Amino acid sequence: MNWLESALELAGPWWWGLCVALGAYALGCVAGGYYLVRWTTGLDMRRVGSGSVGARNVSTVLGAKGFVATLVWDVAKGALAVWAAGRLTGDSRMEALAWVAVVAGHLWPAQLGFRGGKGVATSLGGLLFYDAQLLLALGLLFLPPWALLRRTILPGMIAYALLPGAGWFLDHGPVKVAVVAVVSALVLFAHRRNLVEEWTALGWRPRPAPEPDKS
Repeated sequence: MNWLESALELAGPWWWGLCVALGAYALGCVAGGYYLVRWTTGLDMRRVGSGSVGARNVSTVLGAKGFVATLVWDVAKGALAVWAAGRLTGDSRMEALAWVAVVAGHLWPAQLGFRGGKGVATSLGGLLFYDAQLLLALGLLFLPPWALLRRTILPGMIAYALLPGAGWFLDHGPVKVAVVAVVSALVLFAHRRNLVEEWTALGWRPRPAPEPDKS
């Protein structure tokens, strides 16, 4: 047992959770796309395009290379947070906490005025180490709506919305299903404007309410 494990054992589970949550949140706050654009062009990604610091918006400034670099970093920090939590504590609950916290940090980075990315890449990286089976399920849930619509955002959000149900169907237990539901809700919330845009682009506009009969 090393010094860190000894300290955590003495402090108790609440201290584990605090350290994991703060560490994962801080890692999530490191918005690679924002700093990459700031360093190379001087622009503030929060004032460009959609205002997101994620790969899709970064590509509007730095092209494909910026997209790939940002995507790789966002996936990596999600994976690192969950992997490190599991490695240091050996507790699946800490892995779950790290996954939620790193996604929250990516969405709402404190040093950027709580204006971050949309959370897809970071959540996927975390899910790889939290439950690879559910990552595969997410991909399978994405494919049918993508084949039908030939778009990415709406099928992706459909897959996230259905992911907790997939966890329940695969008998992963109520705690894991709840954690998946929380992360899915965070990602869906971050994409709320995109969903409206996708809905409108597909022509799925609600019918106007009939005017009242004044006769």
